[in-house]
Parts: sequence; C-alpha cells; structure tokens
Amino acid sequence: MKHQSHVLSSLFFLLCTSLSFSSYSAIAQNASFDVGVILNLETWSGKMSMSCISMALSDFYATHNYNTTLVLHTRDAKEDVVDAASAALDLLNNVKVQAIIGPQSSAQATFMVDLGKKALVPIISSSATSPSLSPIRTPYFIRTALNDSIQTKAIASIVQAFGWKEVIPIYEDTEYGSGIIPYLTDALQEVDTRIPFRSVISISATEEEILSELYKLALMQTRVFVVHLSSTLASCFFAKVKEAGLMSEGWAWIVTDGIMNFLDSMDSSIINSMQGVLGVKPYVPKSKILEDFTVRWKRKFRQENPNNERVELSVSGLWAYDTVQAVAMAAERVGVADSYCTPKTGEKSTELATLRTGPRLREEILKTQFKGLNGKFRLVDGQLESPAFQIVNVIGKGEREIGFWTPGYGISQVLNSSGQKMHSTSRVDLGVIIWPGEVTVVPKGWVIPTVGKKLRIGVPVKVGFQEFVKVERDARTNETIVTGYAIDVFSAVMEALPYAVPYDLVPFANADGQSAGSYDDLVYQVYLQKYDAVAGDAIIRANRSQYVDFTLPYSESGIAMVVPSIGDDKKNAWIFLKPLTRDLWLATGFAFTFIGFVVWVLEHRINDDFRGASYSQQVGLVFWFSFSTLVFAHKEKIVNNYSRFVLIIWLFVVLILTSSYTASLASMLTVQQLKPTVTDVADLIRNGDYVGYHKGSFMLGLLKQMKFKESKLRGFTTPEEYDEALSKGSRNGGVAAIFNEIPYLKLFLSKYCNKYSLVGPIFKTAGFGFVFPKGSPLVPDVSRAILKVTEGDKILEIQHKWFGHERTCPDQSATLNSNSLTLNSFRGLFIIAGVASTSALSIHLALFLYNSKGVFTNLDNNHSIWQKMVEIFKRFDQKDCPTRDSENDKPEVRGGETLPTVSVSYSPTTESGPSIHGSDVDSISEENVPSFFWNYNTESDR
Repeated sequence: MKHQSHVLSSLFFLLCTSLSFSSYSAIAQNASFDVGVILNLETWSGKMSMSCISMALSDFYATHNYNTTLVLHTRDAKEDVVDAASAALDLLNNVKVQAIIGPQSSAQATFMVDLGKKALVPIISSSATSPSLSPIRTPYFIRTALNDSIQTKAIASIVQAFGWKEVIPIYEDTEYGSGIIPYLTDALQEVDTRIPFRSVISISATEEEILSELYKLALMQTRVFVVHLSSTLASCFFAKVKEAGLMSEGWAWIVTDGIMNFLDSMDSSIINSMQGVLGVKPYVPKSKILEDFTVRWKRKFRQENPNNERVELSVSGLWAYDTVQAVAMAAERVGVADSYCTPKTGEKSTELATLRTGPRLREEILKTQFKGLNGKFRLVDGQLESPAFQIVNVIGKGEREIGFWTPGYGISQVLNSSGQKMHSTSRVDLGVIIWPGEVTVVPKGWVIPTVGKKLRIGVPVKVGFQEFVKVERDARTNETIVTGYAIDVFSAVMEALPYAVPYDLVPFANADGQSAGSYDDLVYQVYLQKYDAVAGDAIIRANRSQYVDFTLPYSESGIAMVVPSIGDDKKNAWIFLKPLTRDLWLATGFAFTFIGFVVWVLEHRINDDFRGASYSQQVGLVFWFSFSTLVFAHKEKIVNNYSRFVLIIWLFVVLILTSSYTASLASMLTVQQLKPTVTDVADLIRNGDYVGYHKGSFMLGLLKQMKFKESKLRGFTTPEEYDEALSKGSRNGGVAAIFNEIPYLKLFLSKYCNKYSLVGPIFKTAGFGFVFPKGSPLVPDVSRAILKVTEGDKILEIQHKWFGHERTCPDQSATLNSNSLTLNSFRGLFIIAGVASTSALSIHLALFLYNSKGVFTNLDNNHSIWQKMVEIFKRFDQKDCPTRDSENDKPEVRGGETLPTVSVSYSPTTESGPSIHGSDVDSISEENVPSFFWNYNTESDR
C-alpha cells in the first residue's frame, strides 16, 4: 500500500512538473492568463452574464495596453451542482486555469469553493449571493456581488415604517433561499416584528402545490409577506398569487433584489400580477458610460438571442462586467512569473496541484478598486461593498422609485440628502405607494380570517366574586354560558374594533367543570397556543408579560387589605377633644397663658383693672383675661398701646382656632367614623397574626415576598368566607386581615361596609387586562378600543349592571385619615402671635428698666443682686402716677367735686418712709387715705 502511494505521488509530481514547464512556456510566448468561466448558459441570466463578460474583455483590452491577456475557458453548468463541480475539476486539472469566474447559483458555489481552497485558485462569483457562503471562512471565494444579508436591514426598515408586527417569509428550498432567513429573522426582531410562520416553496413545486400553499396562507391572520425566490420560480409564484386573490386590498408583498433585479425581463403578464408589490434593489448610479454600454449590449444580445422578446440589462450583468475587468487588472500586476509546484510531503497524490499564482492573484483582486459600470468597485472582507438600496413599487409596466435606504441614514426620499442627519424609519420619507388592489391605504398587516376557526378565548372558572366572571352550564341545552363584568367589558371592546373578530369563550376547566389551574396557568396557555387570548379578571404582572402581551388595563389598580372596624366616635364622651391633637391642645393652652401674662405686665402699673389686693387675685386675673378672649368676653379696659397691638393679633388667632375647631367637631359628629383595627402591614408581621388571601391568585407569592410566614397564610374564595374569617379574628381560627385587589375588596365592602375598613393601597399593580400572544397585532387595536369604552358611557352601564345595586357603602378609604387638626396647621399663627407679644413685652421692660436706673445708682455696693431685683420688683408693683405737668394732666373729678392731687415718693436710702407732696397735701387726712399707707413707715413694713 505504501509502495502504491509512493508511486502515485511520484507520478503526480512528474505530471505537475511537466505541466508547470509547458504552462510557463506557453505563458511566456503568448502572455496569456487562463481564466475559467462556469455559467448556466441555457438560462436568461447565464446568457446575459456571458455576453457582459465577453464585452468586458474586449472593452478592457481595447483601452489598456497590457502585457497579459485573459484567456477565457467557458463551461456550461447546466443548472446542476454536479455538472458545475465537474466543470471546475476539468478547468483545474486539464486547462490549469488560474482563476474561475462563476458559478451562478449559491448551491453550485458551495462545492466549488472547496475545490478552489485546495487548489489555491480564486473562485470569483458575481451572482452567488447567499450569506451561507462566507469569504471569511473560505478565503479563496471572492464575491463580486452583494451579500443577501445586507438587504434584510432595508426590508426591516420598511416593515418598521408601516408598523407591521408580523411578517411571513416565503423562500425557496435551496441554499440561496434559506441562507437569508437567519439574517432576516434577526433584522425583524430588532424592530420588534415576529415571524409566526415560514413558507418554503420547492424549486420543483407544481402550480397546484403553490396554490395549496397560498390557500394555507390565506387562512392566517398575517397579511405581510417577504418573498425571496429566484426569478424563474417567482414568475410562476406571483401568477398563482393573483389567481388565488391574494394580490388585493389589505395584502402587502415585499420582494428581495433577486426578483427586482430581473423584473424588467419578466413577461408582462407576470408584472401585471405583481401590481402594488414593494421591492428593494441595489442602487446603480446613472452615467454616460452605462447608457452607452446598455445600448451596445442590447444590440449584441438581440443578435445572439433573437428569440428573447424582453431584453433588459440587470445589475448582475454589470457585476459580471466589472468582475472581468478587476481580474484583468489583478492578472497584469501578478504577471506570469509563477508556475505549478509540487505537492507537500505526505499529501495524497490525488489532490489537486496548487499554484503560487493563486494567493498573489487573490490578494491583488481584493486590493483592486476602480469606477465600474455599477459604480465604485471595492471589495470589503472578500465581497462587494454595501451600496444604497432603491425602494421601488411595481406599477404599470414596470417599477417606480419611491425612496432609498442606506446603512447610515435609513429611509430617505432623496439619496444623499444634505439635510438628513438622523437614521430614519418613517413612512413620511417614502413617496406615494400604490398597494395591491390599486389603493393608497396602507395595509393593516393582519386581519381576522373570514374562513377558518374562530379565536379561542380562555376564561377563568371562579368560585367566588362571580360578578366579575361566572361560568355556568345550561342543564337543558348543556350549553356553557359565560357572563360577568369582565366578559361584558371584553364584548364591548370587541364590538368597538373597526373590524369583526369572531371568537368563542372557552372555560379553563377540567372534565368535572372545575377550574383547571391558577391564573398563572391560564395565562400560560396562551403562550402554549392553546388559547388565542384570555378574557377575564387577569391582573397585569411583570412575570406574566415575559411570555404574553397585555392590553391596557380596564380597571383600577392596586392591592389593599380589608380589616375589621371598631368603635364610633359619636358615642365617645370625650369626642370634644378629638378636633385638636394633643400637641395643639398644649400649644394653645400655653399661648393663652403667655398672652394673658404679657397683657398683665403691660397693664399692671397703669391700669387699675389689672391690680389686685393680693398676688393670687392677680394670677387669677391673668388666666381670666386670657381665656375670656376665647369667647370675646373680656371686660377689662386696655390702656397701653402695646397691649392693644398684642390683643388685636391674638384675637385674630383665637378667631381662626375657634372656627377650625367648630368645623372639625361638626364633621366628626355628622360623618360616620369607622376605625380599622390594623393600619400597618408591619404590625401584622410583628404580632404573628394570621392573614388571608384569595385562592388561585398571585397573592400567596406576594405575601411571602412581604415576609409573611406561609404557616400564617390562609386562602379564601368567596365574600362569605372573607366575612366569616374576619369576624372570628386571628386568635379564634380566623384572620386579622385579607389581602386582594382593590376591585374585589370594594365589592366585598359593598356588602359588609359597616363591619370592615379598607386599608391601602399597600402595593401597586397595573390592574385587570386582557391577554394575547406575544407580538399579537390585536393588542394595539384592543387597547385603543378599551380607551374608547372606558372613557364613554358604556363602562358606566356595565358597572351599574353588575355593581350598581350594591354600591351604597361610603368610601372606606377616608376613615384612615385623622380629622384632628395638628399643630403644623397653625404654626404660622402661633409664630406671629409669639413674635408680636414677645416684642411688645421686651420693649416695655426695656423702657421700665431704663426709667428705673436710679434704683441701681442709689443702692450701695453692699446690696446683692437679689436685693436689687427685689427693689426693682417693688418698684414695678407700684402704680405709675405721672405728675401733672401738662394741660391734659388734670385733677380727677368725682360727683362734681375735685379730688386732691398728690404724689408719693419713697427713698430706700432713708428711714423716714414715703414722703407726700402736692398742692392739696394739706387736705389729706386719715379718713381719705387708705390705712395701709399710714402704716407703711412702721419697722415691720420697711
């Protein structure tokens, strides 16, 4: 075996050497560069590409004086993968070509790229566009065309511009067809569009099979399709689309460049069947050179193919033309220096020989840049650089440009618009589109099929709170009847849609008619596609929204707890203290006392009404005067202006206080005051109380998250069970509180409003909503319909139907807020009164001390501070009787008789006691002077 392998290796080496020598000699003499061409020569596209290649070769050497000349060796692949591979082997083994242009299809290229990799010969294709062929993975495959994956971004932008949420791709069962699907899926997912179904068409499909597939698509609700077929299969396909009635109003068809590039060459009947179709195609800038070439090509092609009626040049022909010129430029730079080499040691003798020219030729082709018929020729990562795409609309006998798409700017109506700075996906940037059915109205993108089964709408089976959803079976007809508030709302919403939606309500029940699971289980059935939607009192939750979509809520939201109520403040003997809080009571009492004291100080020395025979009387006078202002019953005369200033402000404060107190007390006496036994969830947890929840809801998990022990949780289903458990209490086999959604608890309180109070909401939720599959196009329309229903009178009618006769209970949420007035409500008034009274007191005392400074000067240093303060107080306690030194200081007249006027002075430095002065001192006697004055000079009184 080893001997045989050695012999074969030696023979292959000799063959390689001889062929290399002969090839080198031929090249040196003729300066030729052998290049193979493999095309499907019997097809329209193959003929077009061949004619462009031959014209490219003659045009290039007519204008370039090169030392090398490309020699083309053409082979027919006959639209077969095996024939294409055989042709490649023949060119590599027998002709010893240094490059191969072709093949046309991606399936043929898949086999040929492996041969080129082993032989180190570049395989250059201008029509194999499938993304599954990667120049990065197979370096000797060079694509001088656009990768099909590039156009998926443009298609996704069109879908996003029109707001379509579902798209069905239709593609052929080949390497070319399936290669684009992963990239199309990713691009659509980026714009939040899903693919509910994929339609695969066999390249050998009959007309009947295509019609059958179209009828299947007609039964689906999606009405937007992306078609990626070869031009030959597309012609048959769209003829059947027209026949099946799917090219009419409401349908949207988008085709890839594989169809649009050959639209002008299709039969007129096929174009007529594609009216209203949107498509994308690479943008080819217009130029004089391109126009001249097009004229010459048409003339040449008609001469070579007189039987072809429609002759139009496509972009793939331009790519083939530019490819030949790129290879010719690279071949000139490489030259004819290299020849065949021997195989490496250890390689089998059957392997193809390699060329030193291949790697250099590949590098030169990748570096080649020039301005070709298709625009700028430049390869990036082994394939043609991404240009702009035209967005076209099939109208009349051909296509009409409606916009452009570029990777940088997205959709635009004018290419390279200088004013466009942001990436656009707006339909405004597109021209007027004529859709299938010759209408300008944008297709909705989906519709409820008129043929086929109705939507299956799942509904929960409830034991309690059946006002929301009630499922019962008619004993006579055995028919399931579903009613309730949530069902009526759903029916009203469906009727508000601008189109008819046939549906059946299907209870989520087992064979016994009982509930088949929790609400989470019911919602999950939509994800499993067992239900098309869920109508009922399903709460919108974040964890559920991960696999389904919710509509907007149709009810109020929030979780609260209901607890027993205690007492009625109207029966409380001390209710008169309730209007004010304790802090406000204390502050008010202090303010009354302080104001009374300030007024007493200001009036004591000059007003007889504020002087008493004893200190206790004066203290009583302070409290009497201050509290009598509460009812404005004070009769004491106010003399001092400071006192009047303080009293005006204080009376205003008293007026506000009494008015507020009266209003608050009246409210407490007239409004029922129910107080909850518990107002804080933390108290329930700290006390270890039992709490309740609604069975089958998500409330159990929520209470666990709130740190409640599972052993302290008890489930209930009906309002009657709620009442029984709350009545017993936590220590008697019941519960201290029950947690649930606010709509349920309000319905419960409407029946037991005198026994329980609502506390909360303590947790925020989104409310009740309807459930649809993820990405369902029904969700936006149903949400808008919910807004119409909830903003109109219809929702009030439904509420009155199910809850109206029970909504007689007052709002319990108000009982949680205390009606007592707080200190903060009057802080500003107290500050104003305090500042005014303190200021008046300070000024008065400052003036008094200033006038009494003689007391300090007359006392010697032997007197202590305390003795000085006593002397000041004694002076303050004396009545201030100013001398009559003005016309206004007149003697007092009583009963027509003028009383004597005197002044009394006392000097603490003498022992003679007080001295009496005045014009009428002689008239003073013991009879008209109080006895305490005459006794003042005694030793005991000094």
